[in-house]
Amino acid sequence: MTDSPLLNEIKALIKSSGPMPVWRYMELCLMHPRYGYYVSRDPLGREGDFTTAPEISQMFGELLGLWTASVWKHMGSPQFLRLIELGPGRGTMMADALRALRVLPPLYQALHIHMVEVNPVLRERQAATLSAVRNITWHDGIDDVPDGPSIILANEYFDVLPVRQMVRLENGWHERVIEIDPTGKLQFGAAPEPTPRFEVLLPPLVRAAPIGAVYEWRPDGEIMKLATRVRDQDGAVLIIDYGHLRSDAGDTFQAIVRHSFADPLKAPGQADVTAHVDFQALARAAEDVGARVHGPVTQGDFLKRIGIDTRAAALMQKATPEVATDISVALKRLTDTGRGGMGSMFKVLGISEPRLTGLAGLSDLERAGETS
Repeated sequence: MTDSPLLNEIKALIKSSGPMPVWRYMELCLMHPRYGYYVSRDPLGREGDFTTAPEISQMFGELLGLWTASVWKHMGSPQFLRLIELGPGRGTMMADALRALRVLPPLYQALHIHMVEVNPVLRERQAATLSAVRNITWHDGIDDVPDGPSIILANEYFDVLPVRQMVRLENGWHERVIEIDPTGKLQFGAAPEPTPRFEVLLPPLVRAAPIGAVYEWRPDGEIMKLATRVRDQDGAVLIIDYGHLRSDAGDTFQAIVRHSFADPLKAPGQADVTAHVDFQALARAAEDVGARVHGPVTQGDFLKRIGIDTRAAALMQKATPEVATDISVALKRLTDTGRGGMGSMFKVLGISEPRLTGLAGLSDLERAGETS
C-alpha cells in the first residue's frame, strides 16, 4: 500500500483541529465520499481483501432463506413481508436465499426485497446478480425502507460501524485518538482529559481492567432502530458477525488487505478497517427498547441446528468427487472451531417482536454473558 489521498486529508484535519477520535478516523476510512473504502470498490472475493460466508458456499444463503421461511410461518404467514439485507455484498446471499424460498410460493409471492447498500460498485453487482428478481429496491439506510412486517438479515454489517475506543490511564478513562508523531506518521494517543464518570457506564468486567487497557463501544442507535422496527411492525432481525459474547476490555481495531492483517493507520481508505462486535451490548440495547432477544450462539452451532450437515450431504451426493471435496471444505470452514474456521469466531443473534418466542437455531435460554 502506498500513501493514500485520504491520508493527506486526515493529516490536514488533525493539524487544523487536533487529534482525531478513533471513531471519526474509522468513519472517514470507510465512508469518505470520495476516498472511502466502502464507496469506491468491490472488496470481496479472491481478488479483493476478504471473503464472507455467502461467497464461501451457497449453503449459507440457502439456509438463511429457509430460516426466513421458518420465521415467516411463526409470524402467522403474513401476505406481505419485507425481506431486508443490510450490507448485501455482491447479492450472493440474497440470491441463494431466494432460490431456496421459491419452493414456498405463498411466501415467495409475499416478498418485497430491500437492499441497504451505499457502495455504487456493489449496487451494480447486486443488480446484476438479482436481475430476475421482482419487487426489489435499493436504499442508503434502514430509515429509507418503508414500514411493514420485516425480516432483516445483517451478515458482517455491525463490524464496520465506527467504534469508539477508551484507554484507561492513572486518572480515569480517556478517549483514544489518532495523532501525528514527530516523523509525520499517524499514531495512537489519548485525549488529555478523562471522560467524566465514564466508569459508571462500564460493564463489571471492564471496571477491573488494568492501566493501559482499551475498551471499545459502539453507540446503540443502529441496533435500537432495528429492534424498535420489529418490535412495532412485527418480524425479526438476524445478526451474524465476528465478535465476543461478553462485554470486556480489548483492542480489536484492525485492517485487512488481500486477506491479511495490516496496520490500520497506514494507507487509510485502501484497507478494510473493522472492530469486533460486542454481542452482549447488542442484546442489552435491544431488550432496553422492549424487543425479544434470542441467543447469541456460535455460527457453527446455528448452522448445524438449521441443517447445514444435511444440506451438505444432499449436495455431495449429486456432485462429482472434486465438487464434493469443495463442499466438504466449505462446510468445515463455515462451522469448524479450529484455526481458519468461522464456527466459533462468528456469533449469531436474533431479535424479534416480543410474541415471537422462538427462532430456528437460536434458544432463548442461551444469553450473552452466560457463555464465553
